[in-house]
Amino acid sequence: MPMTPDLRRRVDQIRNYLYGGGFPNPLTNAEQLAFLFFFYLVEGLDSDNELRAKATGQAYTSIFAGEWTLRNPLNAPKAGVEAILADRLRWSKWHVMAGEPLVRFVRDEVFPFYTKVASRSAMNFMEGARLGIDEPTVLTQVVTLVDALRLDEQDADTKGDLFEHVLKEIRQQGELGQFRTPRHIIRAIVEMVDPKAGETIYDPAAGTAGFLVAAYNHIRLANSSPNGIQAVEVDGKLQRRGWGDRLSDGQNAKLQNETFFGNDVDKTQVRLATMNLTLRGLPNVRIRPDNALTKTLDRAAKAELGLPINGYDVMLANPPFSGRIDKDRIVDEVKVGTTTATELLFLRYMLNELKAGGRCGVVVPEGVLFGSTGAHKELRRQLIENNRVEAVLSLPGGVFQPYSGVKTSVVFFTKGGRTDNVLFLHADADGYKMDANHDTPVEADDLPGLLAAWQSRAERLAEWQVRDVDAEWTAKWWWADSQAIRAADFNLSASRHRPQSVTQAEHRDPLELLDELKAITAEMGEELEELAARLREQAA
Repeated sequence: MPMTPDLRRRVDQIRNYLYGGGFPNPLTNAEQLAFLFFFYLVEGLDSDNELRAKATGQAYTSIFAGEWTLRNPLNAPKAGVEAILADRLRWSKWHVMAGEPLVRFVRDEVFPFYTKVASRSAMNFMEGARLGIDEPTVLTQVVTLVDALRLDEQDADTKGDLFEHVLKEIRQQGELGQFRTPRHIIRAIVEMVDPKAGETIYDPAAGTAGFLVAAYNHIRLANSSPNGIQAVEVDGKLQRRGWGDRLSDGQNAKLQNETFFGNDVDKTQVRLATMNLTLRGLPNVRIRPDNALTKTLDRAAKAELGLPINGYDVMLANPPFSGRIDKDRIVDEVKVGTTTATELLFLRYMLNELKAGGRCGVVVPEGVLFGSTGAHKELRRQLIENNRVEAVLSLPGGVFQPYSGVKTSVVFFTKGGRTDNVLFLHADADGYKMDANHDTPVEADDLPGLLAAWQSRAERLAEWQVRDVDAEWTAKWWWADSQAIRAADFNLSASRHRPQSVTQAEHRDPLELLDELKAITAEMGEELEELAARLREQAA
């Protein structure tokens, strides 16, 4: 069922109460709510597992069996008691507490207990977790409000949508340049890459797992009967969802355990991603807290971690950009010249980790497509000469507001072979108002038309090849062959290969020109940093 306006209002009430209660950091609040959601839900999951075990004649030990040694003597029911029944750690038992006793019990007993519980799962997302809402009145009210959500009565999609609503309020950019990718942009990218049941799917900069969730929803929709599909309202737009009722038991088991992979350098993001996936019905997906650019995994290490040894079928990512990594920490496998720019290093890493024939959709800042440093040119040369660049989708300049105004594009490529023709797709509008918040739905939306052009690209290429070159080209898609791209220093910017005309030259959007100027300025800064690094090396 879709998330109702009433449920959304109650979630907003919790968030507003936290803000008014002296907890203004949306990232920290989202993390704390993730913990509380987990504490609430695990009791029901434990009961379900117990009933399933009885029905199938299997042995099962409840996580609430036995005793719990108290971490704080003040939480003892009476003096001298050192342990309590673990059953006392159920949400239904302690959520009725209030004030300082509630803070003390949650801080010193509940968090350690569930950290121990989580350590038995695929990924201990609670490692190092602690209570952040330590004001007695605020915690009491928040626990009461979370209990009133009745999460156990909601289906996985609704719980996931609820959590995504919380995540939307995270508006601070990470130190490495990461920020939340708009979900409608993610869905467009996933639809173009078209991951399928049975394929392995990886996001090396997973954030809150938006790409993995979208890929899961995409696969379920593609494997749903007409009666198993419904339209739900998400972010002011209708979105099709599928139950995946045509997936076999084996396919579902593979989706649960062997399909989705990810990692992120930020442990807070790992926790949020794990909770997001758990609420969606994917509790066994491992999001590893690693930096893919500074840590190498050989075949034995991958096998031990349960990772695909020969690479991934699909990679989807919006890697951090505008970030830098210490040169000495970068592993040799991802180095491209002397660059320390995360956007280039991640692209190199993704090329390495795809299996032959694997498909990738990756968001990059515009400078990656036309930068003139040795690293920029070499990476683009490798993409064109050793792989098949299928398409470049130019996104509107304000698509990442309120996090960043940087101009971005999405590169779609298949590993192996070489590039013949590249489809360029240009979006001026994405269905949301291009203001500081970028969250108000509007009618103008180029993405559906561009997706249709992508899905009929063979016909579009034929149409392009027989066009009248002297006539005005008005479509928001066009092509360039590899010869033209090589002649342009492997420039992959959509604007570089756009059919030119007097009309277009006179009427180009000033905001588009400003976006290009920003990208050029950023790229010049990268060139100066690279030059400075070379001079320092020569002087050493």
